[in-house]
Amino acid sequence: MERKFILSCGSTVDLPYAYVSSRDIPVLFYSYTVDDAEYVDDMERDPEALNRFYGMLAAGKLPRTSQINEATYTEFFDGLLQKGDVLHIAFGSGMSGSVNNAMRAAEVLREKYPERRIEVIDSMCSSSGYGLLVDYAADMRDAGETLEDTAAWVTAHRQRIHHQFFSTDLSFYRRSGRMSGAAATLGAILGICPIMRLNDAGRIIAYDKVRGKKKAVAETTRIMLEHAENGAAYDGKCYICNSNCRADAEALRASLEKAFPALKDKIVITNIGTIIASHCGPGTVAVFFVGDERQPG
Repeated sequence: MERKFILSCGSTVDLPYAYVSSRDIPVLFYSYTVDDAEYVDDMERDPEALNRFYGMLAAGKLPRTSQINEATYTEFFDGLLQKGDVLHIAFGSGMSGSVNNAMRAAEVLREKYPERRIEVIDSMCSSSGYGLLVDYAADMRDAGETLEDTAAWVTAHRQRIHHQFFSTDLSFYRRSGRMSGAAATLGAILGICPIMRLNDAGRIIAYDKVRGKKKAVAETTRIMLEHAENGAAYDGKCYICNSNCRADAEALRASLEKAFPALKDKIVITNIGTIIASHCGPGTVAVFFVGDERQPG
């Protein structure tokens, strides 16, 4: 089927670059800084990059992330527009203001390339939830859908991509100042796991907590059953992402495959990339799926 446009995204889709590249999706890479040294969000191109990153966290380093500026977007989009029309799905505005720079760059380039079309959509998603939305858009592109129809679908469904997650390690929240030392210490002693989600504005909401990983997995499964499209009969895309805690991700997959029979052998486990992990640290497990409209608060 003939593709009618170019689909692009940012590296914060938290899918392996090998997969994104195999789907012919150009990527603009974010970066982070540790001790004044800049590192590119690797997307697993270097098998050791994540190990080095978590080694820096274990050594007490606190990485800093930044937005992609307008000039970088302009250069990236310019190269794509020389080849065809462009639909860029951007990292959600609830997590970064970078999408505003993307939109400004697109506006400038519309004047340079009046015969081309470029659209930038705020995904309102993060991590592999963002990746899931881009993956669905790639399916539509490959099926021969137009840029307009694909953009309309993405806009209509971005609020239906659920991001449900929990954390099993509070040490990074303490070191980064996101949680008081006393609260983190008490939470660690009690085995507290915060339960979180992305709201309708694409922002993280910590709305509950449970004691122990087993209860965190059970609660996450319960929430997915409540919100997934068609409930226990859900058979759409489903990604589980983790930050250096693969065993916890596997436990969640086993629970979800039991609760959702149609997902047996279909759930994909990926790694939370360095940009998102710069904020959540190790010990976070998230599941992403299509469901009802995400709620505020």
